[in-house]
Amino acid sequence: MVDQYGFERAEDFNYESYEDFMSKHLAVVTRRSKKWSKLLQGTVNVEKNIKVKRYVRKGVPCEHRTQIWMAASGAQDQLDRNPGYYHSLLKPEHDPKIEEVIRADMHRTFPDNIQFRATSQPCLQKALFNVLLAYGHHNKDVGYCQGMNFIAGYLLVITKDEEKSFWLMNALLGKILPDYYTPTMLGLQMDQEVLGELVRMKVPAVWQVMNRHDVMWTLVVSRWFICLYVDILPVETVLRIWDCLFYEGSKILFRVALTLIRHHQNLISQAQSLPEICECFKQITHGEYVEDCHTFMQKIFMEPGGLSTATITKLRKMCRNHITSA
Repeated sequence: MVDQYGFERAEDFNYESYEDFMSKHLAVVTRRSKKWSKLLQGTVNVEKNIKVKRYVRKGVPCEHRTQIWMAASGAQDQLDRNPGYYHSLLKPEHDPKIEEVIRADMHRTFPDNIQFRATSQPCLQKALFNVLLAYGHHNKDVGYCQGMNFIAGYLLVITKDEEKSFWLMNALLGKILPDYYTPTMLGLQMDQEVLGELVRMKVPAVWQVMNRHDVMWTLVVSRWFICLYVDILPVETVLRIWDCLFYEGSKILFRVALTLIRHHQNLISQAQSLPEICECFKQITHGEYVEDCHTFMQKIFMEPGGLSTATITKLRKMCRNHITSA
């Protein structure tokens, strides 16, 4: 009743559909694994080029995922430059306020994952606490914010390594998604508005219904962004998104959101009220469309069309000015 990552399956889990998907999925994964092994040939570093980008978009096999995430994000470089730094953060006297808020979130982190239960051997709760505490001491301006427990927990599930999870978290929060997890969450607010602008340009029918019912984007997509789709989309799909997130950066979050919204624009456009719109946004993150991670990942690079870094940068500047001057 649990998947390979320790997550329990829902009572209404469709085993027939899953078996059908897995029969194709395993063949793809095996093929990709051979290609990755040939590409890496025992090296730790990974070049950033068109070939590797194509490989990442097609999915990183589990056995190479930690290595690729570490290399692509710069986390490996930081770990190599700072030997012993992570463990040094756990030695000094701890900030009782940070410790208290982290402990409060421990039992809320993946209650549906057997690896985070006190009875499991090994139990990832202690490792999760250590990573979050170390990060709180490392980045005192941020300390601990809600949502960080899910990010650190997911990293631990994949890496099974506290120190690597810490440096990957540092890459995510410090470089890839700056200002997402801060007291003001300015980066998060800004990117939600950016998504609204992108929807206005690319999926006007949905933008019109949101506007007509005066629905703020934060109501329907804040968890998508703050949890980086963890606990929103199926595990395999989230991991494929994270492959690209670590390699290509935050633009991938917009591609996922736009694809979900564009593909279901008819459903959302028919909503007649705020509750109906919110329900639509819950519905569109479930079902076969998002469960087939291979097809879905192909769609996110096709359906939204062109999405340049220059466009994102321009929209972020505009939205930041709008938020800070409000």
